[in-house]
Amino acid sequence: MQGPFNRSGKSKPMAEINVVPFIDIMLVLLVVFMITAPMLTQGVQVELPQVTSQPIESQEDNDPIIISVDSDGGYFITLGEDSTSVSLDEMSSRVTTIIERRPGTPVMVRGDRNVAYGQIVVLMSTLQGAGVANVGLLSEPPNDG
Repeated sequence: MQGPFNRSGKSKPMAEINVVPFIDIMLVLLVVFMITAPMLTQGVQVELPQVTSQPIESQEDNDPIIISVDSDGGYFITLGEDSTSVSLDEMSSRVTTIIERRPGTPVMVRGDRNVAYGQIVVLMSTLQGAGVANVGLLSEPPNDG
């Protein structure tokens, strides 16, 4: 006869685990993590530049105006093959003139990787103030080698 008792009448040890204590421990840990998780939020404190700007709309496929910012913070405007060094105010007036002649011309910004983020944001805000509806950022694909 097979069962929990052997021939001598003593019970066999049971090989089953009582899961109720494990469930209790898991519920306690769940409550502890739910309480402490909002306090563990990590991040980097940064001071973002504050500029008034509007969201840009979709681009049209025309010959773009390319505004470049070099590592020294100098501005260059390129239209076709012609590239000219300009100040921020002069660049704004030139772009306004071009946009009035050819509405819908997209404007692309090429910024050196060492240029301050705030300077690019100020440039984009200036372009939008000059009547540019389309502002795009140019980048290069990474070298996989």
